[in-house]
Amino acid sequence: MDIQKEIEKLEKIYLEKSNKILTMYLNTDRSDPDQQGGEWKIHLKNGLRNFESYLNEVDNEEEKRNYSIVRKKIERYMKENEQSLARSVIIFATADQSVWFAEKFQMPVQTEFEWKEVANTSQLRELHQTFPKTGVILTQKEQVKVLDAELGSLKQSHHFQLDLDTEDWREYLGPHESRATVGSGGKSTQQEKFRERFEANRYRWYKSLASTLDRLAKHAGWQNIYVVGDKEETNDLLNHMNKAITDVIHKNMLNHKEKQVLHEVVL
Repeated sequence: MDIQKEIEKLEKIYLEKSNKILTMYLNTDRSDPDQQGGEWKIHLKNGLRNFESYLNEVDNEEEKRNYSIVRKKIERYMKENEQSLARSVIIFATADQSVWFAEKFQMPVQTEFEWKEVANTSQLRELHQTFPKTGVILTQKEQVKVLDAELGSLKQSHHFQLDLDTEDWREYLGPHESRATVGSGGKSTQQEKFRERFEANRYRWYKSLASTLDRLAKHAGWQNIYVVGDKEETNDLLNHMNKAITDVIHKNMLNHKEKQVLHEVVL
């Protein structure tokens, strides 16, 4: 999903008469001291009930029906996704289904509800400006993992592994269980030979991968790029990538869980 395009699409919509847009920003962050007991359920219930109370005083049966349809859709979505919530939920919805945007995010929001002719995209736009399309490049010897993220959430991962026989980088899309490196097992002489060969060719090998990473960054539209790994390996990429690097972190995180990496590096 291209969040920027979704925001632009939402901001062009203006509804009239009884068909309005419900905007919902709901804080579901379990790490928030005010959310330890699942208080988001109370905030959701109260937020939706407030509009119902208001509409009961309005002589517009069609608008009441429309709101009832939207409310049931939101309640059903929250119930179905209760076990997989992150730190926030953002929803834009209409009764006629011309608008339905429902996403869980890793960043907290200020709980807010609106029932108007237009969508209130202010918080979503602010989140997108703070956490734009981002690439995280993780290096570890002959393995490189690339995380493609937006708004703190993983969109796709790429795994590159150097074939030591052909000296070509092979790409694996999606989950890929990397094999053990030559230097991580076997006899000490094999480990030493691997280290010597890797150090002798590291600069050239990483140079050959840099152009691939530049193309990936351009295609994904990354506005921020983080390179994470040992100093020598990250320096090799910095010297050969044309794309500007936002930050370099000298830490081995290639085998960490992807959510953990994004939390430590991006958020």
